Amino acid sequence: MTNTAGDADRFAAAHAELKADSSVQFDFTQPPPEPQAPSWLRALLEWLGDVLEPVGRFLKWIGSFMPDAPLARILLWSLLALATLALIWVFYQRIRTGGWRLPFLHRAATVGAELDGDWAPDAAPVRAWLSEADALAEQGRYAEAAHHLLIRSIDDISKRRPTLVRPALTSREIGAADAIPAQARDLFVGIVRLVERSLFGGAPVGRDEWAAARSAYADFALAKAWSG
Repeated sequence: MTNTAGDADRFAAAHAELKADSSVQFDFTQPPPEPQAPSWLRALLEWLGDVLEPVGRFLKWIGSFMPDAPLARILLWSLLALATLALIWVFYQRIRTGGWRLPFLHRAATVGAELDGDWAPDAAPVRAWLSEADALAEQGRYAEAAHHLLIRSIDDISKRRPTLVRPALTSREIGAADAIPAQARDLFVGIVRLVERSLFGGAPVGRDEWAAARSAYADFALAKAWSG
């Protein structure tokens, strides 16, 4: 009994000494709270969740028609994604060029060209237009003569691609349209660049540049420039 009491006293003394040691921590504080996202971000995420919820239900509804086989589902979802991208591309081309285009059919993008492939500007108006431009050039007004050809070129494009030329489009935007065949587009862009340098850059237009622009329009007006 004596030894047991002595052991208890020694244990109590050691425990008291241990508690008195400030280097030993007995009380554990609560960890700091986890950082919270800003209120505006939480509100945005909640709003996105509400907006995308119908999309999620729609995708879940589509998935209910698919087989349970994982590979088949992956294939079907991939085809659906490609079809969606193709539809977006078609609408983008409609907005950009003013015409409906089917993806991957660049050469056949002349869906309208199949209808107007034999179209050619009437010779008499073209000659009259060139005569007016030549008259300006004879007076040394080469920049005005080139601008005259640009206006005529846009008029020709509007006849071949009625939905392409819109008031909001610039000449450069028209020249970037895939709905115009490459050969005709290159000829038109050459005239556009010359006119832009003279009108906006203030660069003079010389006789040789005028002759090149006139030759470009003469080729541009030919039906063969629109055949491919």
